[in-house]
Amino acid sequence: MRRASRLYQNDPIDFDLPKIALALDSSIISLSLNLFPWGYYARSGRAALKLHLLLSLRGNLPAWGAITEAHLPDLKMLDHIPIHPGAFYIMDRGYLDFARLYRLHQAGGFFVVRCKHHVRFIVRKSRPIDKATGLRCDQIVQLKSKWSKKLFPEKLRKVRVYDSENKVTLVLLTNNFDLPAEVIAELYRRRWQVELFFKWIKQHLRIRSFFGRSENAVRCQIWSAISAYLLVAILKKELKVQKSLNEMLQIISVNIFEQTPVNTLFFDDNEPSASGDRYYGNQKLLLLNDN
Repeated sequence: MRRASRLYQNDPIDFDLPKIALALDSSIISLSLNLFPWGYYARSGRAALKLHLLLSLRGNLPAWGAITEAHLPDLKMLDHIPIHPGAFYIMDRGYLDFARLYRLHQAGGFFVVRCKHHVRFIVRKSRPIDKATGLRCDQIVQLKSKWSKKLFPEKLRKVRVYDSENKVTLVLLTNNFDLPAEVIAELYRRRWQVELFFKWIKQHLRIRSFFGRSENAVRCQIWSAISAYLLVAILKKELKVQKSLNEMLQIISVNIFEQTPVNTLFFDDNEPSASGDRYYGNQKLLLLNDN
């Protein structure tokens, strides 16, 4: 994860987002109760595990992960995630826990989290907004109830934005007062990338059927899938491959037992590599310069 992060840290992005922006979410890995009785999940009546991930929005790469029992509440992961001062953590309302968010705030991290309907505020200041961008308010607030103020005694920023695609109004809370409200809304919108990542690895990295029945075997297969994703992402960047990750995985799957150098695997005949070399089959021919 660290190696991939270093390779993608300077990738250009199409919006003025913070340098370190991490989306936190979880996904249920469903299992057969007959084959995996140790993973019984009472809510569904089946067996399951839960995969928790921090996904870097720059490169869509996992930056931290954990596998737990399916019944573990998402918000408890706030006790375990690594906190980098100055980084932004984007979360859905399942992570709204003011005591834990205050610890993240004290550690120097910024958060953007969707608010629940029952939370009440005292408005201290309202900022001007451009409603054409979908914004409805940008306010400096404090929590109203005595219990909430005890858990998070400092001011917060509330941004309300209308999502025209889903026709819903979202209320976002953050402890950052400097970024434009449009950027705060865009950060939360891009949280959806972690949902797409979960869907992608389930479809393409085969973690719906398992080769072993023990808990350790299932965990190893999930981590192997994530490692495979990261290794292919590293190859894509280091070799400057133009193909998509899905295309690269397909090429690997049909050449998995071939003794082919990996730096020749993803380039077609006569296609130059990142170093300027050309490949004919498995034979490498150097391109000579004028000297």
